[in-house]
Amino acid sequence: MTWIEAIVLGIVQGLTEFLPVSSSGHLRITSAIFFERDAGASFTAVTQLGTEAAVLIYFAKDIWRITRTWLVGLWDRSVRSSLDYRMGWYVIVGSIPIGLFGFLFKDQIRTAGRNLWVVATTLIVFAFVLAFAEYWGRQSRTLENFRMRDGVVMGFAQAMALIPGVSRSGGTLTAGLLLNLTREAAARYSFLLAIPAVVMSGIFSIGDVFEPSAPGTSAPSGAQMVVATLIAFVIGYAAIAWLLRYVAHHTLYVFVLYRVALGTLVLALLMTGTITAT
Repeated sequence: MTWIEAIVLGIVQGLTEFLPVSSSGHLRITSAIFFERDAGASFTAVTQLGTEAAVLIYFAKDIWRITRTWLVGLWDRSVRSSLDYRMGWYVIVGSIPIGLFGFLFKDQIRTAGRNLWVVATTLIVFAFVLAFAEYWGRQSRTLENFRMRDGVVMGFAQAMALIPGVSRSGGTLTAGLLLNLTREAAARYSFLLAIPAVVMSGIFSIGDVFEPSAPGTSAPSGAQMVVATLIAFVIGYAAIAWLLRYVAHHTLYVFVLYRVALGTLVLALLMTGTITAT
């Protein structure tokens, strides 16, 4: 991997991780168009450690409060009715689907799932699903009304993002809107839900990123991996604050249009032979 490649992909990761546009899809597309190869699923997973570090810092007070209350609640029944205690369980249970499917389909995720025909198609298809959720959802429920059912549904939606192009935040936001949550409530739970899955995926992928098994995958040096992850952290931190402000006052249709346009562009490049699917 070149230094330009590492820096550009770190920037792309930071910009797209929290937007409903698929950061893994963007890394795959950027690699294909500008560098004519694939940085690989492991590179994506490790750079996500940078963006998740941004989540940990941005939501540090919330995370500490939820963790402390959940631990106390294991012994003290008096706190079990609180939202923080329940949220601890919602995050734990909601994280199970992506962990299970990620383990079962690890090889497919690293190979067939990164085919650009798949990425482009899912970008477009799930754009329309997001548009339907934005149009149909009543957005009448806040986190105070959050229930275990919501956590399970959004957990399965997050697991769908194992396919590049679906988008983890896009999937969870879509599910949240279909459950009539407000955009801000869905986004906040989405940030919390990502922490266990993304952190564990990144840690387990550190060894693979330097010795990728998939053919045609570029391997970064340790220094390049560190720089890309730090860039993703800095840009990702700014993206969190922006997205929370944006979803509180705007619809998600701009992301729908962007996804359709990008997916269509990638399909056109594939059809003309400008880029290859694998």
